[in-house]
Amino acid sequence: MSGLIALQQLGAIGRIDLAVVGLAVILLFVISYVFGREEKDTKDFFVGGRKVPSIVACLSFVATEVSALTIIGVPATAYSENWQYLQFFIGSATARVMVAFLFIPVFYQYNCTSIYEFLRHRFGPETQYAGSIFFFITRLIASGVRLYAACLGVGIILGWSLAQTLLIFTIVSVIFITFGGIKAVVWAGAYQATIFFLAGGVLLIYLLLQIQGGLSTAWQIAGEAGRLSVFKFDFDLNNPTTFWAGTANAFFIGLAVFGTDQELMQRLLTVKTRRASQKTIISTILVGLPVLCIYLGIGTLLYVFYQQNPGVAHPEKAKEVFSHFVANSLPVGLKGLMLSAIILASIDSPLSSLSSSFVTDIYRPLIKKSATEKHYLLVSRIGIVAFGFILAIIAFACEPVENILWFAFEIISVTGGATLGVFLLGVLTKRKSNYGNIAAMIISTASMMTLLLLSHGGYIKLAWSWLIVAGTVLTLAMGYMFSRLGERFNRKSLISRMVKNF
Repeated sequence: MSGLIALQQLGAIGRIDLAVVGLAVILLFVISYVFGREEKDTKDFFVGGRKVPSIVACLSFVATEVSALTIIGVPATAYSENWQYLQFFIGSATARVMVAFLFIPVFYQYNCTSIYEFLRHRFGPETQYAGSIFFFITRLIASGVRLYAACLGVGIILGWSLAQTLLIFTIVSVIFITFGGIKAVVWAGAYQATIFFLAGGVLLIYLLLQIQGGLSTAWQIAGEAGRLSVFKFDFDLNNPTTFWAGTANAFFIGLAVFGTDQELMQRLLTVKTRRASQKTIISTILVGLPVLCIYLGIGTLLYVFYQQNPGVAHPEKAKEVFSHFVANSLPVGLKGLMLSAIILASIDSPLSSLSSSFVTDIYRPLIKKSATEKHYLLVSRIGIVAFGFILAIIAFACEPVENILWFAFEIISVTGGATLGVFLLGVLTKRKSNYGNIAAMIISTASMMTLLLLSHGGYIKLAWSWLIVAGTVLTLAMGYMFSRLGERFNRKSLISRMVKNF
């Protein structure tokens, strides 16, 4: 009983914890200053002059992929469900290999700052604008969810309200990225990934030491409760966690996020050559899997811990379990380390990629075509501030969400297929349909949103994990069909003009 009382008395944030957090954030800004002070134009600001080492880009990619959503959401999923989320990594790993050999070569071929420039070269400016707008919508909402996850964790640990936490995070993120640009973000990402590994590994060991009976007992308790289930081979279209639905969803989401989303691809474009970029994304498989397993393991051990200690206050909601444990049951120092990991995971936001896409795909071609690089750099920094506060508003609206991990996947599943389908049309075929692509993207997104709403309403039985598969196929098929119709229309017009001239 004295042990339980001691655990419950660990809740207060002490000076040592605040010192650990302060040191971690200061070091982040030092990295931002060192690597961001020489940025003179948008090429430096958005792709780092393509001079970033591959290992740094790899770690930054993993840090961006992980985010606070993984640190907060993955343990909550393992705590309340099982390890079936690991199935998603199989499809995700396969997608990375495909992105390496399908998308990266064309982005380097066209020397893209924003990957949506490829759509301009391949189809026309209208498809580029549409692709960029779809990226804005998807990334803003999904990143708002990620920001909410971070603020949820920090708010619980520090006892702050959601509004207070959002305000602090937004200000810090805007200052960090506005000052440093992508080069600072990438190098800081490598540092963040190191902290994620360190904090997760230390917490995993600490939790294991709190389990009565050690690993064997933890394994037995979790196994009997079904918390160690990894594969689910049922043929159930209404279950998003089956092997078939999970891997298919992760494969298509991986193609969409890694290959057609500016935020993650931007990291891969900071290295010097196409081959180096390809090696970078493949190496993220070896780095990302251990991180995922660590945080799944934390969730499982949290379940065992609370089962063995019914006298310790449990979290009110499953999504709060990680932050609740950090706030109430960790010793001084370790609490500061975990808080640092959550804060660092949220500071690396999508603000740089949103700004780069806005300036390259919309502002430069549509609003001000012939300004100086200094002007575009200023607009880029202003864009970061604007997008930062938009993200804060979206994050605040996410408070009613129960499972933040699955909610983020649902968002990408609705809109991701539209963008992915057009990119696949560009790299896999020689068809050329500009306005037809826009129609295909709009119809696909509207159809997937309708299916999701019908599924949530109980009118149809279809897991959300199939939506991005259906959306990609529908966009690709319709884009191809519209290109054929366009060719026929152009041929008829040409023949008609020839007959008239004759």
